[in-house]
Amino acid sequence: MKRMSAFHFAAALVLFGTVSADAADTVNTQELAVRVDKLADGLEHPWAVEVLPDDAYLVTERPGRMRIVRDGKVSEPIGGVPKVSARGQGGLMDLALAPDFATSRKLYFTAAIANSQGSGTEAFSATLSTDEKTLDAVTPIFSMRRFTSGNIQYGSRIAISGDGTLFISVGDRGNRDRSQNWQDDAGSIIHINADGSIPVDNPFKDGGKALPEIWSKGHRNPQGITFDAKDGKLYTVEHGARGGDEINQPEAGKNYGWPIITYGRDYSGAEIGEGTAKEGLEQPLHYWDPSIAPGALVVYRGAMFPEWDGNFIVAALKFQLLSRMQRDDGGAFVTEERLFEGEYGRVRDVVVAPDGALLMVTDEDNGALLRISRAQARNG
Repeated sequence: MKRMSAFHFAAALVLFGTVSADAADTVNTQELAVRVDKLADGLEHPWAVEVLPDDAYLVTERPGRMRIVRDGKVSEPIGGVPKVSARGQGGLMDLALAPDFATSRKLYFTAAIANSQGSGTEAFSATLSTDEKTLDAVTPIFSMRRFTSGNIQYGSRIAISGDGTLFISVGDRGNRDRSQNWQDDAGSIIHINADGSIPVDNPFKDGGKALPEIWSKGHRNPQGITFDAKDGKLYTVEHGARGGDEINQPEAGKNYGWPIITYGRDYSGAEIGEGTAKEGLEQPLHYWDPSIAPGALVVYRGAMFPEWDGNFIVAALKFQLLSRMQRDDGGAFVTEERLFEGEYGRVRDVVVAPDGALLMVTDEDNGALLRISRAQARNG
């Protein structure tokens, strides 16, 4: 197999400046100037954001709260959220609105849930009440079949495909060998129908070789998952160990290698597995060394930044930035621009708003919701 190299070209650093007139920041990127507005702060480790039909924002906080941000005001916590295991990396995590949310008010979310055996990743469906004060009809639709001790590497993001089915990323829970156990949900991309049943196109729907909900295996801790709206392809971004953060394109029944192959090393510096390639195991589309600790991923297809059409935008925790990555006509990643490095904190989520603006949340004790839009050109 051909070895996939890490970026060895220099990432461009952006200039940073503040516009005091309206307390927004204007940032010069390689191709244009953007405006960064703080829509809300005081959020405790926000994990995910979605845009509601009236352009308000629904946000999750890892300790187990869901709130609405509207006109700069943060609501009281929405009732009905189940008790989560808010320890370590666990808690209330991702959020996704059903395609028909405007009429059904249905949504999905993931969380770390505890029981007598330990904790694990679960996914739920629910409806948001018309007064926006509570979640109704909260229903588990996926639960890891094996809960364990420890509080790291739960995943966990949701992507909704064009047919309404859900793809959910699940981490290895800090036990790397679980990623190669096909009778274990850990280290997998899960594919289920909206009611939790098994889709007819799942590669192991009969439950023979693998659990029927498994779509792909060999993942470490995928915390970003998205579809490219142009071609419908599924992509993930996941944490490696020391080095080896990866972008993958999960396909049905395939094995993405962790921990047999990896471009990372153990935190002690020791080698992991059998090298960087092995027959029958998939190569990443890209890897980072050193790691950036990716939090979320979108493929940009918005109207506000046509210069960025098709770019991958990756939230990064370690270097507190957004990584904007361009591909050539053959699909290879060729350039990376690192935006906002160190300016706003650990970036946990990034999404594209309906108007094409980018939204991001910062995973801090005093976390913020930020909006990135096109800066207006000055006259004269």
